Amino acid sequence: MLVRAFAALRRALSRRLGLGPGKRRLSGEGGGQAAAAAAAAATNCFPLNRALLRLRGPEAATFLQGLLTNDVTQLTPPGGGVSSALPRALYAHALNVQGRCLYDVILYRIQKNSQEEPHMLLECDATVLDSLQKHLKLYKIRRKVNITACLDLCLWAVVPEEPSEEASRKLQQCANKAVVVTPDPRVDVMGWRLITSQGTDPLEIVPGSHIGKVEDYHRHRYKQGIPEGIKDLPCGVALPLESNLAYMNGISFTKGCYIGQELTARTHHMGVIRKRLLPVRLSSPVPSESIPDGAEVLSESGKSAGKYRAGGDEFGIALLRLANIHEPLHLKLPGDSRVSLTASIPKWWPKSVNK
Repeated sequence: MLVRAFAALRRALSRRLGLGPGKRRLSGEGGGQAAAAAAAAATNCFPLNRALLRLRGPEAATFLQGLLTNDVTQLTPPGGGVSSALPRALYAHALNVQGRCLYDVILYRIQKNSQEEPHMLLECDATVLDSLQKHLKLYKIRRKVNITACLDLCLWAVVPEEPSEEASRKLQQCANKAVVVTPDPRVDVMGWRLITSQGTDPLEIVPGSHIGKVEDYHRHRYKQGIPEGIKDLPCGVALPLESNLAYMNGISFTKGCYIGQELTARTHHMGVIRKRLLPVRLSSPVPSESIPDGAEVLSESGKSAGKYRAGGDEFGIALLRLANIHEPLHLKLPGDSRVSLTASIPKWWPKSVNK
């Protein structure tokens, strides 16, 4: 009886795997291809409402070094040498003189060797492209750098649903098919950044992937607690360390001076950050347009615990006092209505963070 049962089970399993009578799947035959296809099929390419500025010239790197929070020499070390071991992208903020965020940017190195002229792309929120360009030109003075808008390029976020070494290897192999294909410099959970020429189909660059809805990209961001753009980081309001800039590889505490450095360095060395941007989940979906800017988050006793920044449906981010994040919280809405929310600590935060 056991023999017959085993034989029946084996036949059923063979039919499910598509193996007919007399066929045998060899070790590794088709399995690796199926895994690779599954990895590619589970990759989403999201079109982003982000824009690019092009900076070219021998002083492009030194110019940006005095304006951004991160160390630009990581991309182009002194002497102009470029090697494959260097990162291709860098995350940073541009601050005002009071040390508050003006723009969140990702800087991309385009030149591939030291013989080429320094050439970089600067990614920003599309709604502040003109403002950022004016900001850079204000400080350009006589620097040998040319700053122009890149209207001929498109930016995509490439996010595998299940990150793996296989998915990363597949994306690395696509590098010669696009202007830039590089891991997102902020955190691993944000996948990759892809820059293509206008009109190029990203599905031809990342085989087997599919175009995702930008709403799903933002939903992913908010679930992970990743701020991006002017709504999440209000111009002249957001502080870089409260916005988790250090956790997202966006700041250097050893580079030289840059605009807004004094307050940021002092806060870092004091080691006291009482508020941080955190992912929050609302008890019920709320249209983002019905939540006023800077809506107050209250504790159960009615005391202020922070402010809601942005979100979509039930996911969002809020600047909260760390002392209150484990308490019952609610969002105060117009008309004396309220909705409960729950804050969480992202898994990608450093393990040494005091929770």
